[in-house]
Formats: sequence, structure tokens, C-alpha cells
Amino acid sequence: MSVRRIAAVAQKEFLHIVRDPRSLAMGIAMPMILLLLFGYALTLDVDDVPIAIWDQSRTPDSRDLIERFHGSRYFSIVGQAASYPEIERAIDRRQVMAAVVIPYDFARRIRGSGSDVQLIVDGTDANTASLAIGYAQGIASSWSLDFAVQMLRRQGQPPLTMPLDLRPRVWFNEDLESRNYIVPGLIAIVMAVIAALLTSLTIAREWETGTMEQLISTPLRGSELITGKIIPYFLIAAIDVAIAVVMGMLLFHVPFRGSPILLVLTSAFFLVGMLCLGLVISIVTKSQLLAAQIALVGTFLPAFLLSGFMFDISNMPRPLQLITYIIPARYFVSVLKALFLKGVGLSVIAADVGLLVAFGTIMVLVANAKFRKKLV
Repeated sequence: MSVRRIAAVAQKEFLHIVRDPRSLAMGIAMPMILLLLFGYALTLDVDDVPIAIWDQSRTPDSRDLIERFHGSRYFSIVGQAASYPEIERAIDRRQVMAAVVIPYDFARRIRGSGSDVQLIVDGTDANTASLAIGYAQGIASSWSLDFAVQMLRRQGQPPLTMPLDLRPRVWFNEDLESRNYIVPGLIAIVMAVIAALLTSLTIAREWETGTMEQLISTPLRGSELITGKIIPYFLIAAIDVAIAVVMGMLLFHVPFRGSPILLVLTSAFFLVGMLCLGLVISIVTKSQLLAAQIALVGTFLPAFLLSGFMFDISNMPRPLQLITYIIPARYFVSVLKALFLKGVGLSVIAADVGLLVAFGTIMVLVANAKFRKKLV
């Protein structure tokens, strides 16, 4: 391979990128826009669930329970109800997602055998509904325990001793912020799409503009053409990764606890593989429009759905779990989450890194094998 010829191809591609604002915008601006949109729009946190209260008791005890809901960051009391039809209308109109119904004899029964409090939840959003139920049960249990302690104190009895005291301790994501979980995976998804899109147009553009014949008539080898075309887009993609990491740390406040060198190396292998994948698509299709469509659909959907970014792979059907092993984003998502949140070393993520290296190597070989220095 001639370094001079590779440099000439890389310079030609750089000039094309600089003279084409659309390519430059797609390479630099689009990853930032996607990261901002998905970073703020995607969240698994359930806060400020709008609820209505139907307090039939209207006693200090019921008001104290309502205050617990009011003081919780998970619920937002948006109105009072006076009947079940009123609650039904509010849920149907999406004004509230849940309603707490306190019976009229709540104060009397709570001092006897115990009272029931009804929680009506809109189950159309199953994930939010299940979390809201869990939060409400936690509030009710806490209030019930405090009430029992107060009753024993008033009766002059010894304080209540709980047989089990569970003290949870969360590692790596102490505040349980879903953004800390989403942003590292989001970086992998965005870079998978952008890297493949960047190079999916290069070879196809040469065919459509008629300049491929001129390249074929030169002493340029296929491997030199592939390498020269990858270099400019690799540098752009590397800049995108750096920008995305900085945005994740400064804008979304995601901690980075791992090795920067390990991040650079793993990102390099992943980017090379995705760039070569885009080249393969461009070589096979010979059409910029078709290449862009295949690159977008073939990278975004598998990476988003089957990489473990949003959905736990272990909960997928067995056939889909097997398919995820051929999705390179799966391993890059795992590496980024481990580096950002856990700060682990190479010994822990060696398998994922090894598979990324294998992916990059295979795609380089496939790209060189697919390209033939002849008109076909």
C-alpha cells in the first residue's frame, strides 16, 4: 500500500466534505442534535405522576395521609374528586393517571382492625402504572408504620421493633437516574448510525457522478481507496465521540469513571467497523439514496432495539437473544456503560472489547473483498 496514494484519496475526500456543507452538517451537527433530542426526550424516571384525591373521611388522619402524597416527588395532586364517575372522566381525559380513594370511616377503622385505601391507576401505560403502584405502596407502608408507632406511644407501650430492617445501597448510579443509564448507550446508538451513514454515500457517489471510471484507470489499489476514504470520516466520527462524551458529562451530568485510553481504543475499533459497514453498503448498492436508506434502517433499528440500550436482552424471546450476538452495538453499549458508570478495567470488559476488535477486522476484510477495481 502506498501512503502517498492513500493521502491523495483522503485529501480528495476532505475537500469534498469541506465543499459540501450538507456532509459536514451530517457529520458534526446531526450527532449533537440527536444526542440532545434523545437525551432529554428518553427517560425511564417516573416523577410527578398526576393524581386525584377523593377524601370521604375529611379527618386529620386522612389529611395527614394526603400530605404524604403531596410531599412525595413521585406524585403531583392536581385535583379533588367527589365520585367515581368524576375520577373516570379525569382518567379518560388524561388529566390524572391515578386516584386515591379514602373511605368515609377511615379514621375509625384505622384505629381498629385497619382500613383499606383504594388506588385506581390508568393501566394503559403499564410501566408507569406499575412504578406508580410501587411508589404508592411505599408511601402507604411508611405512613402506616408511623401511625402504629404513634399509637403505641400514646398507649405507653414500648416502641415497635421491626423484625427486618432492609437498608438498600445502590452502587454506580446512587440516585437511580435513568439518564445516567441512557446517555452512554445513546452515544453508541448515535455513532453507529452516523458512522454508517457517513461512508454509505462515498462509493455510490463516485458511481453516480461518473468519477469511479477515472479512479479505476489510475494505479490506485482497492485497499488504498478504501483506506483513503475511511480516514476523513474516521476523524469526523472520532470528533463526534469526543463531543458526545463531553456533552454527556457536562450537559447531562453523567459521571465518567473509566479509562480515557480504553474509551479511545474501543471507540476506534467500533467506528472502523461501522465505517466499513457503510462502505460495503455503498459498494453493493451503487446508489446514494438506496445506500442511505439501508444504512439508516440497518443500523438504527437493530442498535436501538437489540443492543440492550433500552430493553434488557435477558427479557427478550430466545430467538431474538441469539440475534443480538451479531449486533455490534450490543458490545459497544456494554463497554460504554461499564466505563461511564462502573469505571472497570480491561479485564472486566475483555470479551466485549475482543468482539469489537473482531467486528472491525471482519468489516475491513469484507470491504476490501467487496470492492473490485473493475466495472461491474
